[in-house]
Amino acid sequence: MLAVRWYLRFALSYRDVEELLAERGLDIDHVTVHRWVQRFTPLLVDAARPCRHSPGDRWFVDETYVKVAGRWTYLYRAVDQYGQVIDVLASERRDQAAARRFFAQALSHGRRPVEVTTDKAAVYPRLLDELLPKACHVDAARENNRIESDHSRLKARLRPMRGLKRLRSVQTISAGHAFVQNICRGHYELGIDTDPHTRLTAAFTELTLAI
Repeated sequence: MLAVRWYLRFALSYRDVEELLAERGLDIDHVTVHRWVQRFTPLLVDAARPCRHSPGDRWFVDETYVKVAGRWTYLYRAVDQYGQVIDVLASERRDQAAARRFFAQALSHGRRPVEVTTDKAAVYPRLLDELLPKACHVDAARENNRIESDHSRLKARLRPMRGLKRLRSVQTISAGHAFVQNICRGHYELGIDTDPHTRLTAAFTELTLAI
C-alpha cells in the first residue's frame, strides 16, 4: 500500500519507487511495483466508494490527450464546482460513442448536474439534450478553465513515466490519481479527523483493512 500510495500521489516513476523502497530495506523490483499499482488501485477505489461525497451540480467536462504506445489517445475527465474529479475515461477515439460511455459512467455516481460546461465539440449538444435535457449547457470561451487547469495536475503526474504501453494502464493510473486527489481535497469520509497533510496516509490505512 505504501508503494501504491507513493506512486499515485507523487510524480515518481516505478524505478523511483523501487529506489525509495530499497532505502527502507525492501528489495522490490520496479515491475512488481507496476503490478501492485495495476492490481490494487481499482480495489482501493471500489472499497472507498461508500465513503465518497456526491458530486456537485455544476460539471466541467473536457478531453485531454495522452500518448499510449506512441499514439495519441483521449482521456475524458469531469470535475464539479468544488474541485472533485467526478470520473475519467480513457478512449482510443474522440467521438459520440466515447462521450456517451463517459457520461453514463459519470452519472452513476449520484447527483445529476443542473449545468454542464464543455468545449465546443459538436458531439455534446445532442448528447446532453438526450441524457440531461433539463441541464443548462455552457460552451462559451474560457468557461471551461477549471477542468483545463485540473488536466495539468494529471499531466504533471504522467510526465515522469517512460511511455505508457496500454490503454488500461492509462485508465488505472488516471482513475487512481483522481482518487488520491479527491481524498486530499476532502471529498471522501476518510482520514477526516487527521491533519490534511496526513489525510491520505490515514485514508490508505483505513482502506487497507477493507481490502
